[in-house]
Amino acid sequence: MVNSLKNFFRYRFLLAELVKRGIRLRYRKSYLGLFWTLLEPILNTIVLTIVFGTLLNKGDALFPVYILSGRILFSFFSQSTTAAMKAIRNNSGMIKKVYVPKYLYPLANILSNYIISLLSLVVLIGAMLIFRVPPTWHLIEGLIPLVTTLILCYGVGLILATLNVFFRDMEYIWNVATTLIMYASAIFYKADVLLKSSHAWIIKFNPMFGIIQNFRNAILYGAPMDTKMCLYSTCFALMTVVVGTYMFHKFQDKFILYI
Repeated sequence: MVNSLKNFFRYRFLLAELVKRGIRLRYRKSYLGLFWTLLEPILNTIVLTIVFGTLLNKGDALFPVYILSGRILFSFFSQSTTAAMKAIRNNSGMIKKVYVPKYLYPLANILSNYIISLLSLVVLIGAMLIFRVPPTWHLIEGLIPLVTTLILCYGVGLILATLNVFFRDMEYIWNVATTLIMYASAIFYKADVLLKSSHAWIIKFNPMFGIIQNFRNAILYGAPMDTKMCLYSTCFALMTVVVGTYMFHKFQDKFILYI
């Protein structure tokens, strides 16, 4: 553990450069640049509010904030885990030439997406002001779901990065999996609809469901977090980090044979 920490601090400047590169590449040849980080959630929220608000949530004045709060967290989860999954293959040239702790590549991709997602919170704050969501001290609790999501993405990212080196079809499988997770996270419709179904146990098994619900409790409803969901999501996230770290370090010496 001590050696791992020393190794991490030794390469912290490289990690920072990789994060900066990830942000630059995200908006390379883009006229809108970082402005798209603010515009994209606004446009998505408008479309989803028109579609799902008309069909399922008539009369809910706060529905746009409901969608936006879930969309920001899930978009970060989806984009960061996908980027982390491709990190080793996309950096194969550098891995073959220079020694760098390989976990820095998926970590850098996750952190760059995290920074971009935090910028999107500006849009959420604006929406809360426009729709007059009253602030409460529970807003501070909203930091917990944000941190939990980051931990979960790192753990899942390590697992996916390892699997993707040996099984290239993992990218297609994960694309389908994220779609299933999205529909099981109550992003577009109220959680009560899902929890009343016969497949409610699948919803509760999804850690992103609990994370998003607690985030909404903090910033939208001004309610205390659901302790059970918080503990489950946190334990699940930490478990993925343990499993992902073990898998990554066990097989990382074989990466060069497959990339």
